[in-house]
Amino acid sequence: MKSINQNKSTKTVVAILAVGVVLGAAILFWKKEPSETAGAESKKEVPQTVAGKAASKEGGEHHSGEEGLVRLTAQQIQQAGIKLATAAPETIEASVQLPGEVRFDQDRTAHIVPRVPGIADSVQAELGQTVKKGQVLAVISSPELAELRSTLNAARTRLDLARTTYQREKKLWEDKISAQQDYLQAQQAYEEARIAANNAQSKLSALGVGSGTGALNRYELRAPFDGVIVEKHISLGEALKEDANVFLLSDLSHVWVDIVVTPKDLNVVRVGETATVKAAAADLSATGKVTYVGALVGEQTRSATARIELMNPSLAWRPGLFVNVSLVQSAKRAAVTVQSEALQTVEDKPVVFVQAPEGFKAQPVVVGATDKDHVEILQGLSAGTAYATTGSFVLKAEQGKGSAEHED
Repeated sequence: MKSINQNKSTKTVVAILAVGVVLGAAILFWKKEPSETAGAESKKEVPQTVAGKAASKEGGEHHSGEEGLVRLTAQQIQQAGIKLATAAPETIEASVQLPGEVRFDQDRTAHIVPRVPGIADSVQAELGQTVKKGQVLAVISSPELAELRSTLNAARTRLDLARTTYQREKKLWEDKISAQQDYLQAQQAYEEARIAANNAQSKLSALGVGSGTGALNRYELRAPFDGVIVEKHISLGEALKEDANVFLLSDLSHVWVDIVVTPKDLNVVRVGETATVKAAAADLSATGKVTYVGALVGEQTRSATARIELMNPSLAWRPGLFVNVSLVQSAKRAAVTVQSEALQTVEDKPVVFVQAPEGFKAQPVVVGATDKDHVEILQGLSAGTAYATTGSFVLKAEQGKGSAEHED
């Protein structure tokens, strides 16, 4: 009886365990199925997202165009102020730039002094006035000049008297009427009078004045050459010494340009070389010849001084004006060049924006020699290619915008 009961208990336990296994399997299956379904759906969504991005990316490339191309219409080019030029052969000149200053031509500049002391009776010349050679600048009343003229007049009178006496005694001696001694004394007096008159005339000639026809004390200060009154130190009634600098007269149709030359540039700056002079603060440009190079280097500045002569017919080059002087160091004929303003830098590389059917394309180039106006192109561009000059920086900015949108 006991054995039968034990068998029934064992069957019951087995049945309970089987039901538990079935229920556990059902629970596990029920939880796993939604997760796998969600995973499948998630897998299906990923390709859709990538496709969407690809489509967006393709749309962006279609907007930007090929790499380096900036799409612009003819109207947009005109509005941006972009100008075109053609790559062509040019001579590239390597030059040295030196600072300078316009000066008076000292060979055509004079300090005008009275040469005799006196009082200014009248002053005709004004500061900045253009005067002609021989023109009266001022009139000075000079007692010393009056004395010199009086001495000359007296010497001339004595000379006339001595000449008359000499001629009379000479005739009397020749006619054997008077003694030879009287003739010789008259001859000696005549020679002494002539020497005295010449001496008095020489003193006046040294002052640049004559014997005068009017007031003996009148001294006219005249311009020694054509020029401009650049300094004036005289006024009406002023007492003047004989060495007073009353006027500074300069012929400004010629000027000098003094330039500062460092020792490393002395081999470039030579007498006879042609130099281009440009004003630092004005739109002026001219060429001249180097006429002087200093033989010494200054102890303080450690530089030498050189000089250029300039023609200045319009008086535009004013003394005191600071200038930049350019002298050619070497010259090279380049097969392909572009204007300096056309060269831009993109990603640390030099480029030139060449004209394309739909706008402009950034063309990488290899540059060679350069000067102030042109750049030699060794690779990347051929002669005859149209490129952007003025406004090329606008194209660089537009390309930068396109690159940023492409990265986004």
